Amino acid sequence: MAKKTVVFVCQECGAESPRWMGKCPVCGEWNTLVEETVQPAGKNAHAWVVKSKPLPLTQIENTAESRFSTGIAELDRVLGGGLVPGCLGLVGGDPGIGKSTLLLQVASGVARKLGRVLYVTGEESLAQLKLRALRLDAVCEELIVVSEANTNTICQIISDEKPVLVIVDSIQTMFVEEVPSPPGSVGQVRESTGRFLQLAKGSGICILLVGHVTKGGTLAGPKVLEHAVDFVLYFEGEVHTSFRIVRSVKNRFGSTHEIAIFEMSERGLLPVANPSQFLLSQRPEQSPGSVVVPYMEGTRPLLVEVQALVAPAPFGGTPRRQTTGVDYQRFSIILAVLEKRQGYPLQSHDVFLNIAGGLKLQEPALDLGMAVAVASSISNVSVNPLCAVLGEVGLVGEIRAVRGMEQRLAELNRLGFESCIIPSTNVQGHEPIKVYGVSTIQEALRIAVRG
Repeated sequence: MAKKTVVFVCQECGAESPRWMGKCPVCGEWNTLVEETVQPAGKNAHAWVVKSKPLPLTQIENTAESRFSTGIAELDRVLGGGLVPGCLGLVGGDPGIGKSTLLLQVASGVARKLGRVLYVTGEESLAQLKLRALRLDAVCEELIVVSEANTNTICQIISDEKPVLVIVDSIQTMFVEEVPSPPGSVGQVRESTGRFLQLAKGSGICILLVGHVTKGGTLAGPKVLEHAVDFVLYFEGEVHTSFRIVRSVKNRFGSTHEIAIFEMSERGLLPVANPSQFLLSQRPEQSPGSVVVPYMEGTRPLLVEVQALVAPAPFGGTPRRQTTGVDYQRFSIILAVLEKRQGYPLQSHDVFLNIAGGLKLQEPALDLGMAVAVASSISNVSVNPLCAVLGEVGLVGEIRAVRGMEQRLAELNRLGFESCIIPSTNVQGHEPIKVYGVSTIQEALRIAVRG
């Protein structure tokens, strides 16, 4: 009889320890180590795996050229042009944000164009799945469904049916009989993912996994879950709003800097045709502290609104600094530059910064927009609503060049903006709108914040 081995595995990061500890030595989280029994798999554990043999590299077909569409253009762009046969993908996000809804739409679209699609649900009954499919108009003959959580059984069904696409909702509900731990545990998630990976690569069938997230917003389960898959998509947005963003954080077949923007409706997730106009639709005009920044997300320019609010700190205490959608450390540097180079008394004021629409931005081109928004708020002077701002700010107050200027200015021109404040090194002389080239933060503030 095979000998059992007991290890303690962190539920947050997947790190293993031979003994229990109150604090994970890798991620530092408390009370996350749980006991797992490791037992060698039986003789028939991998009977379903498609057998393969070594081949010369010259005889291997380039499957990246044979992508197929998901039926949703926005999602295809995030994936790099569509799904690749034999790929294993992971879709994560908060509960109720729309993962199952989007993937059921994808399943229906692929089934109607390419043939049989298998949707595996381990969390819902088939009756519940049918109700959602009727609401989304996703019912078709080629879309077959099964309510099952046994990974070996699912793999056998896939081998028998040979569908074009398989969706497993969700990986945390799957279990392997040979692993003596409950579904959702680190061992079960790791083993189930490994078996789906072998099946996808051996048979050329595309498999998409739905993953849960932890309270910190990261995918639950061991890190091997993210390493094993070919791409990882994250759903972002608030559950109580209709705004949804699908972001690619890993993609072996395309860029990792693309996003898709959707709007949740009664008919499911609908792609937003004009994201910039959508993001600026509720922007107040002639309001101090509001600035528009043309932001590059991958190859797509988006116009986002940066909002700042500066108010005197009550009772002369320690001023508050709070950000939503931007890196707090980067924002602190911008405030320090404004205090040192412009003399703004921010040390006695509370400062709040927000990116309207729920986006999370990291590009350095946002620096000058944050600085102008704060200066506009503390001066109580509004920025021209038809003027945008962008540029990277250095520690001595210099404005550095950014990439993609041509696409940014073209997007501003398309939406009716008249001018833009940009780094002087980015000025070419043939821009579609009027530009103000600036080399220091002092020059930018003189143009943007008048009076």
